[in-house]
Amino acid sequence: MTNNKTTLYIGVTSDLSSRIQEHKEGIYKESFTHRYNLHFLIYFEFSPSIEEAIEREKQIKNFPERKKNY
Repeated sequence: MTNNKTTLYIGVTSDLSSRIQEHKEGIYKESFTHRYNLHFLIYFEFSPSIEEAIEREKQIKNFPERKKNY
């Protein structure tokens, strides 16, 4: 998720639509997404297992900034 392309959030969830709604409603007032006003989903991937999703999340977080190109 992003906020007009200045900050990027990468995460894992088992229920994407509910998680996006939580971000947009600001339910978690102390969260990174709330602090930086991240409301725009720009990309997602489906993984068959949580382990694979977490591994992919780590890979993406380690990409250089230019490769993320959000």
